[in-house]
Amino acid sequence: MAEYDFPEDLTAAQLEMHQTRAEYRALCETLPWLAVPQPGYERPEGHWYPFRREESPGYTEEQAAEEARLRGRMLELSIQIGTHPYWDTLSGPAVVAARSALKHVHDTPADDADAA
Repeated sequence: MAEYDFPEDLTAAQLEMHQTRAEYRALCETLPWLAVPQPGYERPEGHWYPFRREESPGYTEEQAAEEARLRGRMLELSIQIGTHPYWDTLSGPAVVAARSALKHVHDTPADDADAA
């Protein structure tokens, strides 16, 4: 992989994106399956894909606020990263390679060895 001289603010934004995305995933694992209250349902046994979903109590105000905050922060960070002036210093396939490299700039050597 080619080495890039990413600006500090760009790598900091990418690190925050990784952290925020991890927080968001962890939160989503604790949330009900639907944001609003919804009765459960079941597809009948003879259906091509039987399925059962328990009742959803919906999100609490706190859960909804935290989900919206994290989702909004990920959007802000994606805009900040995607429109950073650094990308104007590259052209062609180098832009794609650099964007891919940025996603892994905080990987540790042990992470790289596991991926290989």
